[in-house]
Parts: sequence; C-alpha cells; structure tokens
Amino acid sequence: MRCSLLLFCLLLVSGVDAAEAPLVVKGATTVNAIQARQLHELGVLFIDVRPAREWAWGHVHGALHLELNGHFATLAEPAWPRSMPIVLYCDSEVCPHSAQAAQRAVGWGFQQVYYFRSGYFAWQLLDFPLGKGRENAMLALIPEGR
Repeated sequence: MRCSLLLFCLLLVSGVDAAEAPLVVKGATTVNAIQARQLHELGVLFIDVRPAREWAWGHVHGALHLELNGHFATLAEPAWPRSMPIVLYCDSEVCPHSAQAAQRAVGWGFQQVYYFRSGYFAWQLLDFPLGKGRENAMLALIPEGR
C-alpha cells in the first residue's frame, strides 16, 4: 500500500512542472536518506520548502515549513545563526526547490547546509518519523505583514 501511494505521488508530482534536481549544490553537502536520518537524530533543523498543500499531506517529523516562494526568504534575516546546521528538502529528485533553497542559504552565509536531494518520498519510503498537517511541526515565528 505504501509503495502504491508513493508511486501515485511520484506520478502526480512528475507531471506538474517536473525538472530533475541537480546532484550537488556548491557550498552544500548532499545527503541521502540514511545520512538525513542521522542528522535528524542529532537534532539538526529540517526545513521543508514544498507548497503548503504538500506539507499538510505529510512531512519529516519536527520539520519547519518555509515554502520556497514564501517565508523561506526569512532565513536571510540576521536573526538566524549562520553556524546553525540545516537540512533542506522537497519531494524527490524531480523537485528542484530544495537545490534552489540550498543555493540561497549558502549565498546568505549559512555554513552547514545539507541538501537532502531524494527528499520526503525517500524518507517516507523508509518509514522514518513523519508528521502530518500542523501536528508535530515546529512553527516559525514570522512577524506580521510578511
């Protein structure tokens, strides 16, 4: 059942504005699902850059939702410590948003950027901890008017 759902999601996403994500992002460390899980266990901040609809369907447990074309830009503000490690992810290898997010974060001076290229679908397939909707999610404190 899980594989069928994953296949359906891949087909759904692949037909809508799909472009393969790059293998590497200069200045970031590309990690696979196992390495991402190790970072998760160490308490590294995961940032989901997908649209709100996809976030609500499911995400990495404890991840922060900062949509790439929305609140992600708040990371550019000086209040975010540049030495803080972050893992950036999207759906899968056919979603270039996590690569774009990693490029931006590196450009803003973040020193420990992890690019989780295989993303949420790989995480889900391995039955790693998941959140759904706003349940088990960290919420960013974003000033009004943004």
